This record gives sequence, C-alpha cells and structure tokens, in this order.
Amino acid sequence: MTMMTAPSPVRQAEPHPEYTQTFVCLPESVSLARMSVRTTLTCWDRDSITDDAELIVSELATNALRHGSRATEDGPGHFRLTVELPTTHTVRMTVSDSSPRRPVRRTPGNDSEHGRGLAVVAALSSRWDADTGPAGGKRVWAELTA
Repeated sequence: MTMMTAPSPVRQAEPHPEYTQTFVCLPESVSLARMSVRTTLTCWDRDSITDDAELIVSELATNALRHGSRATEDGPGHFRLTVELPTTHTVRMTVSDSSPRRPVRRTPGNDSEHGRGLAVVAALSSRWDADTGPAGGKRVWAELTA
C-alpha cells in the first residue's frame, strides 16, 4: 500500500514596507520625488542613507523625465517612484516609466553637461539594474544598504 503525503505548505513571503507615488513628467516632479524619499526614509528610521537615496532618486527621476516619458495629447507622461525595505538592511528605490528603452550608462567627456546620472547611481548604490515593467515600460532600480 502506497502512502500519500500531504504537500508541504507554501510559505508566503513576509510583507515589507513600501511607499509608491506617481508623478507627472514635469521638472518640479524631480524635487518632489526627492522629498518623498527623504520623508519615507525618515519615517522608517533610515536617516543615515537619506542623502544618497535622494541623489539616486533624483538621477533616476531625471532620466525618466528626459528619456522615458511618453507625452500624449492629454498631457505629459508619468513616472512612478517606489521605495521599499525588502530586508532589514536594504532600501530599494525604483522608478518606472512607459518607455521600453533600457538605460545606457555613458562615459561623458570632461566638458559634457549630461550623461553622468547612471555612473552616480552605480557609485552610490550597492547594486542597480533595469527590467521590463508592466505594459511594456521599464523599471530602473537601485539598492542601498542601511
């Protein structure tokens, strides 16, 4: 006689704190995104990484504004900021936009005024990358270790 064993229960991932806000692709939205990150990290008692987090989000939001927004006849595009604590010591910041084009890290010349954003993100974060987002857009994320 063969004994059937019950399947082991599936363990659900523990929920973690997350904050999300959608911004209109306007220049003033970059400073609002920085303020949102600062406020969120202060609420989560992660003040030690706030300056780096603000700079990272500033670069990611600026890239979404310049390269990822799809304006329509209804107005400018949008980008979404998500800040989360996937682990006790990790803060992940994600900026999502509607463009499918992945970001390209550049090596700007000494005289260049643009092209340093992803180098800044790479230098400040413990890791970063981009992946495909919902509806064909992309998500660019960076993590900081608190």
